[in-house]
Amino acid sequence: MTAPTPQLKQRFRGYFPVVIDVETAGFNHQTDALLEIAAVTLKMDEQGLLHKDQTFHHHIQPFAGANLEKAALEFNGIDPYCALRGAIDESDAMKDLCKQIRKQQKQADCQRSVIVAHNAAFDQNFVNAAIERCGIKRTPFHPFVSFDTTSLAALAFGQTVLVKACQAAGVSFDQNEAHSALYDASKTADLFCTIINRWHHLGGWPLCEQEPQGQANDNN
Repeated sequence: MTAPTPQLKQRFRGYFPVVIDVETAGFNHQTDALLEIAAVTLKMDEQGLLHKDQTFHHHIQPFAGANLEKAALEFNGIDPYCALRGAIDESDAMKDLCKQIRKQQKQADCQRSVIVAHNAAFDQNFVNAAIERCGIKRTPFHPFVSFDTTSLAALAFGQTVLVKACQAAGVSFDQNEAHSALYDASKTADLFCTIINRWHHLGGWPLCEQEPQGQANDNN
């Protein structure tokens, strides 16, 4: 009997994982500017292994009245008003991101997207706050469920810092490129795929034990 072809929608009970990284002008998602966002979607091959698929990226202009913490800008090296950044309005960036993710989510036949991030609560809070500011009603993202690679890396490799977790996982990491949303999202995606695929190789997700597909429950 031929085994069924694994599908991404089956791996996370109807959820579509989207790896997100943000660069900001502080730690307060309500008051501090969102300056850069990157998202990496994933795909599954015929062996049930995850791989990076498409990448979406925007530099973002500070929203009106946004707080800009000097220490945060010195840390990430971003000049919010540098024309060379090619930054766009936050509303345009978030609407485009949500549109693209909804499209990928639909193609994967999933019911909801879930943010995957390193220290996920931070990125999720900034994404949710930006979506709310922009008045976006059809957000693809679950409001509170997330997959945190910090916790997964602690379990899999005994590491919680992104660079150290990547090194332990055999994922190359250039610290000179760090603190760019695009670079960090890509490396977080590599780390997430490595952990999930290793668990798959250990027999942690055999197709014969998949739960019947039903609509993802937003309360779980």
